[in-house]
Amino acid sequence: MGLTHSALADSPTSPAQRLLDKLAVAKTEQEANFLYQDIIAAWLDSGGPTVDILMQRGVDAHGHEDLDLARDMFDRIILIEPDLAEAWYRRGTVFYAQGKFDEAILDFEQTLKLEPRHFEAWLGLAAIFEGVEHREAALNAYRQVLIYHPYSRFAKQGVTRLEPLIEGRAL
Repeated sequence: MGLTHSALADSPTSPAQRLLDKLAVAKTEQEANFLYQDIIAAWLDSGGPTVDILMQRGVDAHGHEDLDLARDMFDRIILIEPDLAEAWYRRGTVFYAQGKFDEAILDFEQTLKLEPRHFEAWLGLAAIFEGVEHREAALNAYRQVLIYHPYSRFAKQGVTRLEPLIEGRAL
């Protein structure tokens, strides 16, 4: 029995995994930004032509705010490749944009089951938790982002904003 492409994509030697390893120890913000772009590209590349076409259509539809079409594309990918973390993440972003936070949380959590270092899914959770005033959960999610992407401006700003509210200010 062979490995599916998704299992190979998440293997410790996959391009995305090697890039994530490098990002966690990046020495400069510029290096981190280059690695970030490469990681996103690696996550979007399923290796299968049908899924790659559906992913591009979904990303394009989301970019043009055609959320119904985007969701349809990501739903189809999940049916074809249920272990593709990026499909779950992308559908979660559609739910987030539609204000369907419960569904977005479920998809971001599924993303993290498949790819625990998916810092974008952690950011999505942080944004939702902060928006519904679950500040401690948001702070924890922002801190997770910084483990995997230590130069994330959004996560740094979130930690800076929430730490004083949760842990208090020094006298």
